[in-house]
Amino acid sequence: MKLNHLRDVLAVTERGSVRAAARGLGVAQSALTRSIRELEKELGALLFERGAKGTKLTGLGERFVRRAHTIRAEMRRAREEMHQLQGGTQGSINIALSNVPHFVILPTVLPLFRARYPDLQLKIRDTTFRNVEMELRDGVLDFYVGPLPELLVMDGLQSEKLFDNTRFILARRGHPLAGARSLRDLVNAKWVTTSITDKAENELAPMFEKYGLPPPLVAVQAQSTLTVFVSVAYSDLLIMLPRQWTEFPFTRDALQKINVIEKLPAPSISILRRTDIPMTPAAEYFCDLARRASANIYPAETQDPLLGRAAALKKKAASRTLAQEGATRRGASAKR
Repeated sequence: MKLNHLRDVLAVTERGSVRAAARGLGVAQSALTRSIRELEKELGALLFERGAKGTKLTGLGERFVRRAHTIRAEMRRAREEMHQLQGGTQGSINIALSNVPHFVILPTVLPLFRARYPDLQLKIRDTTFRNVEMELRDGVLDFYVGPLPELLVMDGLQSEKLFDNTRFILARRGHPLAGARSLRDLVNAKWVTTSITDKAENELAPMFEKYGLPPPLVAVQAQSTLTVFVSVAYSDLLIMLPRQWTEFPFTRDALQKINVIEKLPAPSISILRRTDIPMTPAAEYFCDLARRASANIYPAETQDPLLGRAAALKKKAASRTLAQEGATRRGASAKR
């Protein structure tokens, strides 16, 4: 098996036909067909089903392509790591962030990261873990930052908590239920949920059940941050969201917090990565900036009492270093 075999299979998979793949690779269609047939013969397995509407992966082909994606990603990391260890600033990072790190980590981290790696391409997806789990486990995704599912199987993965979190109930400004003081006052309201749980009702029902209330009526299950924002800001629907939605200017000015007496905990925000795949220097630097940004914004929530005074001092130093890097960057920009 040769590397060009993997390249050719992935090209056909991503473009949907041999003709389109050959055009994209700049090779003859006959040469690409021959390459795939050579690989299928070596493997003793049919990878593609050819039809009038294009080329479709077989079951065995799907399994092979997952491996091919992993190999291609590791080749990229190996090449970029050697370059970055010698002072290079090029490469790419493929990451996924939920909306909370978009609000409170990315605004601080991005300018500092860009100053250190100005030529690197960041590929960032706004999503939750369940939408990218397969990519992370296959090594295609470098890491994920956000809340983790309660029943996550950690086999092959390692997590690092950045900070604890809590939630608020949000509505559009001027909402008729803005004066509510308890979940009991909201039992007849209609709700929006996010995609953090597989089933929409599982996001809210346990909280209402905890206080002896019937499950709320879910009207919209949103699959993106923009859908969440528009659904709540332009209707009478309610939603339960992390507190950062009340702090970020873009959302804070359009949404109103309903102050209920019940406590509404939220999942902690963590970094999740593969255990057996070392990150490139650039990916490690991004994660280090995320740690320092978290310690700077939420010092109490990032404090782990089991780590003791030494950890507290280390996090305090990290926060101070982050502020110094920001000042240095601003000074350099002013001189330019």
